[in-house]
Amino acid sequence: MKVNLGAGSDILAGYVNHDLVALPGVDVVHNLNQYPWPWADGTIDEIKMYDVLEHLDDFMKAMEELFRILAPGGRCRVSVPYWNSWCAYADPTHKRGFHEVTFRFFDPGSVYCKERPYYTPARFKVVEEKFILVPFSPYFGLPGIGEIAVSRTLSKRVVGLIGNYFISNLIQDLQLVLEKP
Repeated sequence: MKVNLGAGSDILAGYVNHDLVALPGVDVVHNLNQYPWPWADGTIDEIKMYDVLEHLDDFMKAMEELFRILAPGGRCRVSVPYWNSWCAYADPTHKRGFHEVTFRFFDPGSVYCKERPYYTPARFKVVEEKFILVPFSPYFGLPGIGEIAVSRTLSKRVVGLIGNYFISNLIQDLQLVLEKP
């Protein structure tokens, strides 16, 4: 089974589309701040969760629910606002922004997870990670330039260094693919 959490108006064929509100095409209406979520343990093969985690009250509990409902080898595609982008705090319903290191606390191969395994039993391998850049957003649109995805390791290090130390709002979003071991 595939689930599109927080679908809104982005209804996907072949997915169980979920949202907080009974919008057209939404199959399951549920508040993700209420636990447990309405899926059985280990029954989901793929989750798409774009622009949802930043709205939830308890990030760690949400990650534990994702871990609970994903099948072994299941993947969760996540998009979240970067911690110092305008996207993180422009929406008054956002609770937090995210740094690329945030999700490494769940990756058993990461030093962050190894140093603090007591944070949570939820574990996910970070299979893909991209920085999403949208130059001059939201103030100006550049003709012919939309989103720029940065996924190469060295490029991410350079962009991350610049985006964390020199230029706020350089990285707009993080997109990740997390896999349950």
